[in-house]
Amino acid sequence: MADNEQVLLDQILVQRQAERPVPIREDEAFELFAAEQALTERQLSSEEVADGVIGGSNDGAIDAIYVFVDGVLLSEDSDVLQDGFSAVKLQRGVKLELWLVQAKRETSFTETAIDKAASALARLLSLSEDEEDLLKLYSPGTVSRTGFFRKALRVLATRHPQVEIHFVYATRGRATGPNSINTKVAIKARDLEAQLAGVIPGAKGHVEFLGAAELWRRANTVPSYTTELTYQENATSGNSHVALVKLRDYMTFLTDEDDRLRRHIFDWNVRDYQGNVEVNREIRESLEDPEGPEFWWLNNGVTIVCSKATAVSKTYSLDDVQVVNGLQSSHTIFNFLRTAPTDHPAFDRSVLVRILVTGDDLATRDLVIRATNRQTSVPAASLRATDDIQRDIEAYFLGHDWYYDRRKNFYRNSGRSAERIVSISLLAQAVMAMGLSRPDNSRARPSSLLKRDEEYRRIFSKEIPVEIYLWVARAQKEIDAFLASEAAGVSLPERNNYRFHLAMVATAKLVGQPVRSPKQLRSLATVGNPLANADLPAALALLREEFAAHERRTGNSPDKIAKGPDFVDGLLDRLS
Repeated sequence: MADNEQVLLDQILVQRQAERPVPIREDEAFELFAAEQALTERQLSSEEVADGVIGGSNDGAIDAIYVFVDGVLLSEDSDVLQDGFSAVKLQRGVKLELWLVQAKRETSFTETAIDKAASALARLLSLSEDEEDLLKLYSPGTVSRTGFFRKALRVLATRHPQVEIHFVYATRGRATGPNSINTKVAIKARDLEAQLAGVIPGAKGHVEFLGAAELWRRANTVPSYTTELTYQENATSGNSHVALVKLRDYMTFLTDEDDRLRRHIFDWNVRDYQGNVEVNREIRESLEDPEGPEFWWLNNGVTIVCSKATAVSKTYSLDDVQVVNGLQSSHTIFNFLRTAPTDHPAFDRSVLVRILVTGDDLATRDLVIRATNRQTSVPAASLRATDDIQRDIEAYFLGHDWYYDRRKNFYRNSGRSAERIVSISLLAQAVMAMGLSRPDNSRARPSSLLKRDEEYRRIFSKEIPVEIYLWVARAQKEIDAFLASEAAGVSLPERNNYRFHLAMVATAKLVGQPVRSPKQLRSLATVGNPLANADLPAALALLREEFAAHERRTGNSPDKIAKGPDFVDGLLDRLS
């Protein structure tokens, strides 16, 4: 008889499938779900979770792979993976994490699953293995994603990285209590931990079991945006507060019950942590100096927005907290204090904290974000989420029961269906593929399309009717659902390489010619013409034929073909 948690877990999985326009294979649905729960503390978007899932044949018994550098998820176009990247930009002791997820719909944990993963990882994590040899043994996705880790490890070697490797084994069985993990499986798990810790001297290996109870519990846990902040002195004017906060108390505010950084309270900040850049080195040096002056004399402080602030006994209770300015200072404080001796003078220094109560007024929050960040050197590209065009798109989507996640995970954490949530990066990729006929850029540069002002203005413009953005978003969701269906018969690696190219081909078929400007899609958007009218199976057959021909002609791998402009140029010639 199934446990209650297993019944409840299966109910969630059924609900997730019902939300999809076309159900996917049950095994794949479980892999996606398990990967999401395994990394729940990282608050990845649905697209980031899906990008890491590589399950299929020759996957080395690993279904999903994620690599983080100082908490930032790596993608193919991350700076640290590019040729010529200088590691001196990062601080010494930078944290490099590899997360590996194995997900089986079975109701037990087995030795065989761990044995297979251990055997594969002995090669996949070895820096001496030749990548061409690995590709003969494992799928391109497995080699590519573990390659992020191998390359990052080489690049960061001079910075003495703190390396952690996590292996998460998830099933629908019991991970704790009676009739759970048997002794042989537990021993194999300890052996695997030792193997992972041996990848590099000083590395840490972790093996974690997630059963039905743990998966169900995590799926029903929403990150808390209500927290407390103890202060020393404060001043209040209306809904605004200014407070001096001891760094030891600010550290408590920044960390969760497991002493990890609460990354979700920085979701609305305009830029990521910049690492060992000059300003962060100066902040750290001011903390390290035992004879240094008060921290707040040398630092601009931190700006927090929240929906409600209540002060009792020199402690603020803050609802819907977001740190919108001061991410660099916060990360540097966290990184220093977590390893500093508890009697270090820095703990008793203070940081200046501004607390602005904006209620549920998102427009006011945007104004605060822009104003506080314009006082420091922030590239214009970092303020994209607060642009008028981004807010217009969000409002239009909401009017049609779709959700534009210009603030990462805002709608997901509000309980909206992931199938109707579209991130800024996905919309940019879809417009680049369907509106500008450059699916190679969408495939090769998933996270950097928004960095260049020229490209950003081509993708997001007030001159492009807002209904086009919704049509493009829905069309890309149609493509992804079709490629994930059993009817398409497409493997996971093929899906990743085809999705934006197929979107371009199908759109060109509907329009009657290759599309060079998003404005050409206005008639399709106005009448709501679905992309399925382009005969997606026929478009897929054409794309497969062209991929195969190009592979025979050049000898390049499908992955390289999808990322290159030559293939797209030839495809456009045929569509013309």
